[in-house]
Amino acid sequence: MDEGKRVDEGKRVDEDNEGAHSMEAIAITVNGKQHSVEVSADTPLLWVLRDTLGLTGTKFGCGQAFCGACTVHVDGEAMRSCTTRIAAVAGHNITTIEGLSPDGHHPLQVAWVENQVPQCGYCQVGIIMTSATLLAKNKAPSDADIDDALGGHICRCGTYQRIRQAIHQAASGSARPAKSASSGLSKDSAAGEPNTRDLNGTESRTGGFDKNTFDTRAIAERTR
Repeated sequence: MDEGKRVDEGKRVDEDNEGAHSMEAIAITVNGKQHSVEVSADTPLLWVLRDTLGLTGTKFGCGQAFCGACTVHVDGEAMRSCTTRIAAVAGHNITTIEGLSPDGHHPLQVAWVENQVPQCGYCQVGIIMTSATLLAKNKAPSDADIDDALGGHICRCGTYQRIRQAIHQAASGSARPAKSASSGLSKDSAAGEPNTRDLNGTESRTGGFDKNTFDTRAIAERTR
């Protein structure tokens, strides 16, 4: 290859790389407000929300769409914002936890507090966002429906039973659903029966809050 051709090809590669990372104005709608953000087209939506718009309710967990902590709504559907490029959601409606309810009193948020779901709380925002899309489509989900919807979420504190309880409460609109005497679960979850999977997809017995299987080794493998 002659020197002139090498220079031309090198220049073309540099121009392609520059185009991929160039800053451009991208229009997005977040929580009902229109924004024009000047970022690279391949910037993850998560970092635009947190760093550019200051909406820090959405959390970074794994960066690989495995744990669900970064979940937001895009046109009403739950989506992982850590792997979603900002260019892919240009012109779409995005909702974060800050926009789920104007006063923070969405039925799920109320149920989360009343059932004392959070421990560290880090993963709970994503779980609430996915639960909201579930209830928008299914007004009376069973435990199996909840597990299927939240199968891609990891709660590192293992509060899976309280999560289900809170979702049942939000769905029913009651103060608190009826609980079994021994487990603290809704009647949909018979105590001691292996009728559901933990929200990470692991089968477990629903005998109480301390009965969850939390496979840290499997989670570590998935998030490396």
